[in-house]
Amino acid sequence: MLESNIKTQLAAYLEKLQFPIELIASVDESSAALEMQSLLQEITELSDKITLRFDDAVLKPSFGIARIGEEPRVRFAGIPMGHEFTSLVLGLLQVGGHPPKIEAALIEQIKALPGELRFETFISLTCQNCPEVVQSLNLMAVLNPKISHVMIDGALYQDEVNARQIMAVPSVYLNGEAFGQGRMGIEEIVAKLDTGSVARQAEAISGKDQFDLLVIGGGPAGAAAAVYAARKGIRTGVVAERFGGQVLDTMSIENFISVQETEGPKLVTALEQHVKQYDVDIMNLQRAESLSLDENGISQIRLASGATLKSKSVIIATGARWREMNVPGEKEYRGRGVAYCPHCDGPLFKGKRIAVVGGGNSGVEAAIDLAGIVEHVTLLEFGAELRADAVLQKKLYSLPNVVVIKQAQTTSVLGDGQKVSGLQYTDRQTGESHQVDLAGIFVQIGLLPNTDWLKGTLDLSKHGEIEVDNRGQTSLAGVFAAGDVTTVPFKQIVIAMGDGAKASLGAFDHLMRS
Repeated sequence: MLESNIKTQLAAYLEKLQFPIELIASVDESSAALEMQSLLQEITELSDKITLRFDDAVLKPSFGIARIGEEPRVRFAGIPMGHEFTSLVLGLLQVGGHPPKIEAALIEQIKALPGELRFETFISLTCQNCPEVVQSLNLMAVLNPKISHVMIDGALYQDEVNARQIMAVPSVYLNGEAFGQGRMGIEEIVAKLDTGSVARQAEAISGKDQFDLLVIGGGPAGAAAAVYAARKGIRTGVVAERFGGQVLDTMSIENFISVQETEGPKLVTALEQHVKQYDVDIMNLQRAESLSLDENGISQIRLASGATLKSKSVIIATGARWREMNVPGEKEYRGRGVAYCPHCDGPLFKGKRIAVVGGGNSGVEAAIDLAGIVEHVTLLEFGAELRADAVLQKKLYSLPNVVVIKQAQTTSVLGDGQKVSGLQYTDRQTGESHQVDLAGIFVQIGLLPNTDWLKGTLDLSKHGEIEVDNRGQTSLAGVFAAGDVTTVPFKQIVIAMGDGAKASLGAFDHLMRS
């Protein structure tokens, strides 16, 4: 099942096991069970510290990982290949005693969490957001004997998915109740469990000394700005709602010069490692709420946690978010049929009828990808023509299970109170209203800059973007901006990085002159 080069690499990793472990499999007569058993047998052959035995767990096929003599607290209900193969490797190593790469304070916080915590995470193997959640909860289960976690492949356990009406991944349950949905890092999960941590962090942040440069945002622009500032030897901090930003939700990146192909989460990991090579104070899971200047021109940034930071200069790199349709039913059925990530949630709609709203590159690419999974795709475009590249349009029109409707204005999302059942749109040529019956709607209509918190503070364009000059300077002295949040055209990763570097150099020049 595993290719020879993968086996060689995995064998090298398994040499890091400090304790003997066992794989405990629960199987039935299904082809998936046979495939899973084959995978586990191949793994046991790679290390004399791994053994395989069988039990009779409720979920079949599934397997757990445990130290000899212990009950498994880390379990996989499914075959963790694709994006989840790394989750499997880390699970083997961490159960086997290989130390995790997280801060000691966070480890102690996890160990101190009270009560029995039984986590289940429903995933799809094509979801790039799922592995971080799976790996975080697996690690928590390794560190705290009162915590257990099972990864459940939604495509393999359709009955479970339908019973719980799961229509978006990752979906996390705690002790049988919904806990969270979407990408979550280990710090965010722990913060939801340890309710006092927010106040403690806010107090610690407010006690920090004044920065020379504070970067608000941890995407490509923010990371580049932080690296350039730190290399100048000035006191630099980064405030990020989630380090990596929108890139974390990007499946494939093929236009980043010098890197032929990568994935968003991999690029974010590299960005974070690069920033951490320097003396940069990263404050993750912190959202900026307001910005003001005092009488001395020092910027004061108030965070949603209640903390306040001060800095001589600021770079705003808060990026953008998916644009919503803003029609009745969209918010009510988000995560229950309304989705924004076809790679993550597409497998949950296998064999069903879905719609894609948006005829640009992202919308047409989504329709093409989904057409290989679902029964039928209806693509709705507001304008008279699709805006996607010609090569994508040619591929789209070649697919037999795709219908394209132009001049279509989506007016409402329909549902039965539990999940999406269809949508309504208006034909912009005739004015007639139409209904399409379907199970899911994937919204792909562009981006909105994250500037709501800055309205009335500095100059914004009519589209809500921060207006900047050729140095990244905003209308406020000492406040710069970079990346997708600004009026700089063409929202691309490579452009955002260059923009962040430019703004950082502009801010440094401002500091030197003032």
